[in-house]
Amino acid sequence: MPVKIRLQRHGKKGFAFFHIVIADGRAPRDGKFIEKIGTYNPNTNPATIELNTEKALTWLKNGAQPTDTARAILSYKGVLLKLHLDKGIAKGALTAEQAEAKFEKWLGDKQGKIEGKVNKLAQQRTDLLKKRLSDEQEKNARRQAEIQAKNTPPAPEPEVVAEETSAVVAEEDTTEQAAPASTEEGQAPEA
Repeated sequence: MPVKIRLQRHGKKGFAFFHIVIADGRAPRDGKFIEKIGTYNPNTNPATIELNTEKALTWLKNGAQPTDTARAILSYKGVLLKLHLDKGIAKGALTAEQAEAKFEKWLGDKQGKIEGKVNKLAQQRTDLLKKRLSDEQEKNARRQAEIQAKNTPPAPEPEVVAEETSAVVAEEDTTEQAAPASTEEGQAPEA
C-alpha cells in the first residue's frame, strides 16, 4: 500500500483550504484518508500552517512519500530537517544534543524571518493608508479652494474705473486748452 502525505481540498471556489492527510496513494484526492496531521490555509499572508510535526515525522520514518506541495510544507515547518538530523544521529555523525541545538537554531531563524515578513507587510499597509489619507486631504483642500473661488462674487474694480475716467478727463482738458489757443490768434476753430 503506497502511503502518501498529501493535501485534501476543502473550502469554496476561489477560496481553497487544505487538510494535510496521510492517505493511500490510490484513494481519490478528497476521499478516504488514514490520518489528518494538519491544515494549510494559503489565503492568508504569510500562509497559515498548522502541523503535528511528531506524527508527520513518524509517518516519514515509516516510508510515507510526500507530494511536491506537501514536501514544501514539511520543509517549511522543519520536519524534513528533523528527519535528516535523526538519520545523522542514527549513523553516529552527531549527538542528540547537537542535533537539537541545530534544530532550535534553525527554528529561531525561521521564526525571525516570518516575523520580519509580518512586520514588513504591516508597515507597508500603514504606509499605504497614510499615503491615501494625505492624498485625500490634498484633494479635499483643492476642491474646497475651487468651491470657495466659485462661490465668491467677483469684486468690483473701482480703481480701474477711476483711472479710465481720469484719463478721459485729462484728454478733454488737453483738447480744451488747445481750442482756446487757436481762437485767440484769430483763427476759427475747426469743427
